[in-house]
Amino acid sequence: MKKLKCSIWVLLLMSALSATAAKKPKPDEEVVYKKTEQGELDLHIFYPDGHQKTDKRPVAVFFHGGGWKGGTPSMFYRQCVYLSSRGIVAVSAEYRLAKNHKTTPVECVKDGKSAIRWIRKNAAQLGIDPNKVIAGGGSAGGHVAASTGTATTFEEETDDKSVSRYPNALVLFNPVYDNSENNYGHDRVKAYWKEISPMHNITEKTPPTAVFFGTEDGAARSAPEYRQKMEALGIRSDLYMYEGEKHAFYNQVPRMHLETLAEMDRFLTSLGYLKPIKLRTNE
Repeated sequence: MKKLKCSIWVLLLMSALSATAAKKPKPDEEVVYKKTEQGELDLHIFYPDGHQKTDKRPVAVFFHGGGWKGGTPSMFYRQCVYLSSRGIVAVSAEYRLAKNHKTTPVECVKDGKSAIRWIRKNAAQLGIDPNKVIAGGGSAGGHVAASTGTATTFEEETDDKSVSRYPNALVLFNPVYDNSENNYGHDRVKAYWKEISPMHNITEKTPPTAVFFGTEDGAARSAPEYRQKMEALGIRSDLYMYEGEKHAFYNQVPRMHLETLAEMDRFLTSLGYLKPIKLRTNE
């Protein structure tokens, strides 16, 4: 029954995505959310059909992967297209990178928090509900997203701290959220790893979270402990493990891409951010 249910969702997702599959996704708008010494940073925004600035829709902001070194916002365009088709304002964010800006993971985390704050402050301009902010990302971008929802200490001095940088929900795709010794990227953050590691900064303010991992991904070994820490504080933590899949499977394997979209949809529906998909029956 579980396999049948999942297959039905995958078919629905394939139908929902068919309209965009023939062309390369393109954001409806790009806006500058932050000016830094290394350059301006943009948000790439996808609006639902018929969206009005007077709307108060949920919003999702994604941070791409790339080891804090590279990558582009286009890596999450397909997730944005899907969520916008379901009525959410979807955003893929630029943030500073070692390759382009000669920066460190600290700047990545600062930019993630700045993006959340900018979105909330400009809710009326975007037509979104500032109390329904979803943050997501993959790999190092999953680390950035998780950092916005935990008590990691690095924040931009110029940010308006009266605006919360905590999202209301997190959707993390193979996140690098444990920065302790023997985990990915520790060598780049070892001088301050406890302050930047989401795993070690979970608090009661951390929002409900969905996490997606392949079992062949080394970063997945921390997943059970992360969920245990969340649940010990009474916070919802949904963990999805995909047998035999490796890092970045959620974008590289077509079926896994659709299945993770389906589970993300169900998670956000359960939180009230999406309307349930109604299945047609012959009854």
